[in-house]
Amino acid sequence: MILFPAIDLKDGKCVRLLRGEMEAATVFGDDPAAQALTFQAAGCEWLHLVDLNGAFAGQPVNAAAVEAILAAVQVPAQLGGGIRDMATIAMWLEKGLARVILGTVAVENPALVREAARAFPGRIAVGIDARRGRVATRGWAEETDVMATDLARSFEDAGVAALIYTDIDRDGAMGGPNIEATEALARAVTIPVIASGGVSRMEDLIALRDTGVIAGAISGRALYDGAIDLAAALRALGS
Repeated sequence: MILFPAIDLKDGKCVRLLRGEMEAATVFGDDPAAQALTFQAAGCEWLHLVDLNGAFAGQPVNAAAVEAILAAVQVPAQLGGGIRDMATIAMWLEKGLARVILGTVAVENPALVREAARAFPGRIAVGIDARRGRVATRGWAEETDVMATDLARSFEDAGVAALIYTDIDRDGAMGGPNIEATEALARAVTIPVIASGGVSRMEDLIALRDTGVIAGAISGRALYDGAIDLAAALRALGS
């Protein structure tokens, strides 16, 4: 199982939100590239980047910070937030991102996901962010009637590289991930599933790994707070 350290970007700074609330942001650093280098030095295989302002704006906002990270590190990075058209997808991939994450458009324009997955094989992921099983979009501000499992299954034949599943009520709360829901989603589809939201201690990572069906886990606040030692976690997971 791959551990993805998260760098969430708001106003050019590294932050973590509590349950997706922009007003509940804790700033952990004002140099995202330096933070990325710290994660790389610890041995991570991937980075998970989120343009939080972009998720609300519907277009890239923290591009300068993302570009600084890409220039600083050698490990592959995936980015979500405000990526809602083919031009933006192509732009980010050309700038060096290994993978882009499509969230809102996966609900509002699923044909775009399919088109992008065909155009850029292995480089398109779908972000599924849910409250009580229902998908939320536009920076988690809008809740839909779409069920997370139904959305995931709809992309089974699309060539999507991964699904990033976030339980919004767990995100940033340090209360543990929703292992049951994440495992159920992973067993419902053949697309690799990456868990996000609530990973707060080593035991959470081990429990996710031990399901045998979850391909990766994203952690942010726990790494910044020191609740999880990244190097030790990577050793334990065999990454």
